Parts: sequence; C-alpha cells; structure tokens
Amino acid sequence: MNNSAVLLISCPDRKGLVATIADFVFRHGGNILHADEHADESSNLFLMRVEFDSSDFDFDLVDFPKHFSSIAARYQMAWRLARPDRRPKMAILVSRYDHCFVDLLYRRKSGELACDIPLIVSNHADNRAVAKFYGIPFFFVPTLSMKKAEAEKKILSLLKKHEPDLIVLARYMQILSPEFVAEYEHRIINIHHSFLPAFVGAKPYQQAFARGVKLIGATSHYVTEVLDDGPIIEQDVIRISHQDSVKHLLQKGRDLERVVLSRAVRWHLENRILLYGNKTVVFH
Repeated sequence: MNNSAVLLISCPDRKGLVATIADFVFRHGGNILHADEHADESSNLFLMRVEFDSSDFDFDLVDFPKHFSSIAARYQMAWRLARPDRRPKMAILVSRYDHCFVDLLYRRKSGELACDIPLIVSNHADNRAVAKFYGIPFFFVPTLSMKKAEAEKKILSLLKKHEPDLIVLARYMQILSPEFVAEYEHRIINIHHSFLPAFVGAKPYQQAFARGVKLIGATSHYVTEVLDDGPIIEQDVIRISHQDSVKHLLQKGRDLERVVLSRAVRWHLENRILLYGNKTVVFH
C-alpha cells in the first residue's frame, strides 16, 4: 500500500507491549495491516514489526518521534519508522562475476525490489555496458594492491555524495576496511558462495568437489569487520550428485547466490529484518 508505514521495535520484554503499540496506532487513526513479534527468552528481548496504513493518521509521520517518544522511553525501546513517502536508495559494488549483479538490476526494473539505484561501483570495467543498459551511473575504481586505501577513499566519497541507504556487495571481490564497514554499520549486505561456515579460502567449489559433498549452499549476511562473520540474513542449499562436475556445481551455486542475495536485499528494503547480537530476526 502507498500509505503503508513500518515500525520496527526492540526492547526488554514485558507485559503490555503489543497492546500499547496497537493502541497508539488506533488512537491516532492508523489501521494495522500486519503485526509480527518475537520474544527471545535467552536475552529477555522483545522484537516487533508493525505495518500500518497511515492515510488517516491525525499527524504527519514526520512528527512521529514527538508523539511516540514517551512510549519509547517508558519501555526502553530502540525503534525505527520507515515512512511510505521515502523510497530507499541502494548502491551496488561488483567485480567481474555478474550473475548476482544482473539479477538485482532486473528485479529492480521489474518492480520486485522497491528502491532506486543511484550508482554502481566496480574495480573492473567489465560490467559498464550492463549498467548503461539499465541507465545507472557506473564508476570504475581499480583497487591496485599498493593503492587499496586510496581506492576505498574514492568509493566512500562517491557513496557519501549519493547517500545510499543500503550497499550490496554483488560478488565484490575485495575486503572492506573496518573504517568502511563502521561508516555503514548494518547497511552492507554480502553474498557468500557457501553455506557458512564451510570451505574457506580460494576455489570453494573445487574444494567441495574434491570432498564429494552432497549439498552446496549460499549465505547472505550483513558485513562486519570480521570477515564473513556478520549476522546471517538468508541461506539456502541444493543437493549434489556424484554425477555433478565442478561446472555443474558452479552453475547450481550461481543460481543459489542469485536467489539468496535477492531475498536478503528485498527483506532489508521491506524493513523485515531486526538485528540483535550477531543474529537476525526476519519477519516474513
């Protein structure tokens, strides 16, 4: 719905939370469309996603903090409101492998991913033509081994100019510095070509083939300063036969990567993810 707003909440668990939030939406003229919650017993944490029609709200959503702050303070809430009048912006970083990159662009064009893509950054020029086809600005920033810090500084400058809400690493084969990650904490999504934790280092599919695995997988996660250790958003696997060659594993792996990454990106854009510790709750 065009007037659908999303409220995300996390706070210490206690009685009356759901009733209080529902009453707030009702009193101000809203209509709850979807409400999902999760109580984590181990941490005594309550997490909730409320999607509501705000077309008849008795105040502008810009003023939501003023009206909601007393409730948030009373229940020690960490909260965020996604307003329907603000379309998120997503930047894509990509290297040579284009399967995830092209898939994201197509899904955005078809309307599956509700976002704008103000820029694409790559350390190779290979995908410039694809970006041009979709009418998106493409920036080639080579990452030479002796000048990686300089390249990263240029990328950060581009990102700050375009102010993306989300950065997607669509098989961007470079390790980001802790400073870069800290600048966009919990706003960088990566796709990893295995069901983490799994075969590490170079040539994971060749390692999997040599071990005769029966399943291969893909994992999409938020990026943290610890490599491939961020909160996991989505994972999937596919069965492997002894008849599959390395080529078949690569083909099946690429299919998984596309689907797993697109799901994670869509859920982030739809404000379906809440983080706590090194975990995520994904409200479907």
